[in-house]
Amino acid sequence: MRVLIAGLIGGILMFVWGAVAHMLLGLGSIGMKLPVAEDTVLTSLQQGLGMQSGVYMLPSLAPEKMSDPAAVHAYAEKAKASPYAWVVYLPQGDDLTQMGPQLGRQWASDTLSALALAFVMGLAAFSFARRIGIAAAVALFAWLSAMVPYWNWYRFPLDFTLAALATQLIGWLLAGAAMAWWLGRAEHKPA
Repeated sequence: MRVLIAGLIGGILMFVWGAVAHMLLGLGSIGMKLPVAEDTVLTSLQQGLGMQSGVYMLPSLAPEKMSDPAAVHAYAEKAKASPYAWVVYLPQGDDLTQMGPQLGRQWASDTLSALALAFVMGLAAFSFARRIGIAAAVALFAWLSAMVPYWNWYRFPLDFTLAALATQLIGWLLAGAAMAWWLGRAEHKPA
């Protein structure tokens, strides 16, 4: 029960921190830019990508052509001379101002993450400092294993990637401190 409560505390704090980081501090939009001619880009997306939702990398090379040296060479030349884009595409659109379902999923994600962290933090009678160290290590692990590959392979902007590190590390340190306090308090409670 103490791990469950610690996870709920951590999930709530991480969710609140995420709101502060994105809405007040603007960490979630660092590195994002507005298009110069949005309507032109939107029209060309529908013409060039069709009606299939997905993630698109432009320019692109079909996997079955990776063994064709001429196709790889042509792609390499095109890639050097062309702009690059990594696009999450929904042809039908979505009302991004209606955030209710997204907020619910974010809270669930934060809480499930916090429950996993609380489980690890509660495995032994670690000190408060060691539990905070575990929270920091988990935040760094998540960032290094998810965001750094996006920076490396998909060219996510460095400032966007570093802002994600700040968001995750600060958030999990705050949530981790509250979770560590709760777990330590629950361990030393008289029977």
